[in-house]
Amino acid sequence: MTNILLAFITGLTTGGLSCLAVQGGLLASSLANQIEKNIQQTPQKQRKKHPNRQAHPQLARPILIFLLAKLIAYTGLGFLLGLAGQLFQLSPISRAVLLIGIGIFMLGSALRMLNVHPIFRFFVIEPPAFLRRWLRRKANQTSESSWLTPAFLGAFTILIPCGVTQVMMAAALATANPIESAALMFAFTLGTSPLFFAVAYFTTQIGARLEKYFLRFVAVIVLILAIVTIDSGIALAGSPISITRWFNQTINTTPTPSLVQFESDLSGENSDTQLITIRVRNEGYEPTLIHARADVPTRLRLISKDVYSCSLAFTVPSLGIQELLKPTGRMEIEIPPQKSGTRLVYTCSMGMYGGVIIFEDV
Repeated sequence: MTNILLAFITGLTTGGLSCLAVQGGLLASSLANQIEKNIQQTPQKQRKKHPNRQAHPQLARPILIFLLAKLIAYTGLGFLLGLAGQLFQLSPISRAVLLIGIGIFMLGSALRMLNVHPIFRFFVIEPPAFLRRWLRRKANQTSESSWLTPAFLGAFTILIPCGVTQVMMAAALATANPIESAALMFAFTLGTSPLFFAVAYFTTQIGARLEKYFLRFVAVIVLILAIVTIDSGIALAGSPISITRWFNQTINTTPTPSLVQFESDLSGENSDTQLITIRVRNEGYEPTLIHARADVPTRLRLISKDVYSCSLAFTVPSLGIQELLKPTGRMEIEIPPQKSGTRLVYTCSMGMYGGVIIFEDV
């Protein structure tokens, strides 16, 4: 339930901006044309008599239809992703490659929005030309079924997911549960709706000058998100060099005495096996830097209590280990003997939190 709430919050914040960057150009302009035509179709007498009463419902209706169709489409997509997740799961390295690829695309999209260089015009996903022509024809046709175009556009967004949406799709795939996956995508898409509605609604109200500054603001936000996404992919791939890992180790340079005690506990049940205890918290793992004995079997004991963040998806990329922990509970993972000098990186499934175990001769 908490994962669904986190998905909603993600959509409400970063997801909304990211979706706007990828989907905003084609969809917002198409919606604006549809909205403008609906307003023009209102009888002139009614517009003079009740100008405000007629404009606002006509303006809001196609946007709401678009968002509803988008919500239904992504919920159905989530169900299919959960179904596919039962057949196969992404490995940590595959997920890392996906994150890095998404981050590069987001970076190119942000630079395109800032008009840095013409080459970045290729960082945009558009439907085929014949489909764009069909959409324009439908938008320009006078028809009683004015809901058709925004409904189709809303459902069509599953073919041009933004970066954060693609990350959420990967998380939905990892659940391997159709119902949970559908609920996750429903919550995320619902979270993106308020910002998308506000921008679509006010696009026809603000001038091009103000809109230009707003798009620049969105581009800067997407640029920051792109760097974070690429860094998360690098961390998830097991790289010892990443902004996330540097930040985590910097804030944990002075561990409390209680953390030092369970950094490397060699008093396990078997004298030939060392036991390392890692505390799993909402904000990451403790400790983030562990010194352990080389050339002996190792058992990782993961202890969680009231945790509902990405930390629950524990991975050791180099060993292909990925475990989904309970919000409150304990899990033990067996690690084969490691050579002296080995740096074993562990991280959450999104590369946001992590740490490293350094194996040394004692």
